[in-house]
Amino acid sequence: MNYLSKILSWLEEYSDKINQIIWGPLMLLLLLGIGVYITVRTNFFQLTKWKPIWKFIICSLFEKKKDSQKSISPFQATATALAGTMGTGNIVGIATAITAGGAGAIFWMWVSAFFGMMTKYAEIVLAVKFRTTNQHGELVGGPMYYIEKGLKQKWLAVLFAVFCTLASFGIGNMTQVNAISQTLSTSFGIQPMIVGIVCALLAGLVILGGMKRITSITTALIPVLSIGYMVGCILSLYLNRQNILPAFALILKQAFHWKSAGGGILGYMCMNAVKFGVSRGVFSNEAGLGSAPIAHAASCTENPVKQGMWGIFEVFADTIVVCTLTALVILTSGAYLNPSLDGSDLTTAAFSNTLGDFSGIFLSIAVTLFAFATLISWCYYGEKSVEYLFQSERAIRIYRSIYIVLAIVGAVIELKLVWNISDTLNGLMAIPNLIALVSLSGIVIRDTKNSFRTARQ
Repeated sequence: MNYLSKILSWLEEYSDKINQIIWGPLMLLLLLGIGVYITVRTNFFQLTKWKPIWKFIICSLFEKKKDSQKSISPFQATATALAGTMGTGNIVGIATAITAGGAGAIFWMWVSAFFGMMTKYAEIVLAVKFRTTNQHGELVGGPMYYIEKGLKQKWLAVLFAVFCTLASFGIGNMTQVNAISQTLSTSFGIQPMIVGIVCALLAGLVILGGMKRITSITTALIPVLSIGYMVGCILSLYLNRQNILPAFALILKQAFHWKSAGGGILGYMCMNAVKFGVSRGVFSNEAGLGSAPIAHAASCTENPVKQGMWGIFEVFADTIVVCTLTALVILTSGAYLNPSLDGSDLTTAAFSNTLGDFSGIFLSIAVTLFAFATLISWCYYGEKSVEYLFQSERAIRIYRSIYIVLAIVGAVIELKLVWNISDTLNGLMAIPNLIALVSLSGIVIRDTKNSFRTARQ
């Protein structure tokens, strides 16, 4: 145990240092800058074209897939992508952002989400445009393919695939299982190791069924979970409705603390608000990471621009709606004032202050199912990265085995270390993807304008 403690201590120390470098001003500038650039060049597409976007999304819900064997529907692709985003980032991640960066982190989360809509839109457009078929005749795509085929940089594509594989163990696996084990341990006293083993076994059963089984589960879970969780949040906010406007005022005030601090301690807190608001916003909606396009590339759609509209919807639903509701529940309940609370404990306390004992069961179910959906969808992202790297079924089987084992590790590892490792891997994964988005943004802008020019003719 002493050796294990030393290893964990060493990992925490160095992950902190790497984190400070990766999530420095340059990364924040790239994440926001790319979204701002594409937003401006497309004439604020997410605002000016909101009517055709929503019209397309609603109509797509009633479309039938063309090839049930080799592809999935646009909605199934979106449900799988949302399963990868609507997890602990919406519940635990928001609590962590408020604890680390103050209420002002929520403002910067909104900023990152608004421009992140176009970042994710661009990723999906490129993923569908440059996708291909694998040896089984299935549609496959994602950053590794548009980096290789569009950017003509094989080495950078390999780098992304390596980082995506590693990131899947953090953001998609250990972080999710850690949240499940912490929640179930707090609410029901279940041992973390038992939670980890059960999660690993259930995930294994789903993962072995491949993309079809994953999409069938995410398509069934995500709509019901999202609506159920939002209803719980709205009920809590209704009971604390007198605190809603003060909560918004606190968010805006703490977002710009440096004005009253002259660059002192509160100025440092403002920088933390920016850092944690943007990084947790990215953790939640994954805009810029390049993960969701891997699922969207498997869609049966033939129009990259139309599939990209689902990306705008994803970020809106995930961050602007669900994450904001979680943040307001925490702020209106007053639970954030307790310095000893963090992560799922803070969110649980926030709901408990309003909804009473029932909230523990409600939140435990929400966290568990959301996180499990993320767990299985991220395994698909990792699998496709491994497939790109090795073109080997044996390599995929090895990856699945490691993924399942790490689910058990994630249940017992310390929370702060899990988040640090996840943030580090997210940043490393985003770098090759952001380089590609900058270089290939002209294609996205051209295709977007051509698509609507053709529609008017």
